[in-house]
Amino acid sequence: MPQDQKMMLPSSQGGLVRYYDEYKSRIQIKPSHVIVLAVAIIAIEVFLHNFG
Repeated sequence: MPQDQKMMLPSSQGGLVRYYDEYKSRIQIKPSHVIVLAVAIIAIEVFLHNFG
């Protein structure tokens, strides 16, 4: 008798997707490099504004 009563449960996935697995860039830039580049560009701009 228990075989006749099937219960359907909702999916436990919930539509979750791990996006970091789908795309991997070939160019890896560290956050410290971005900060150093920004500071260098600001320093060059200040130098050119004062002496250029």
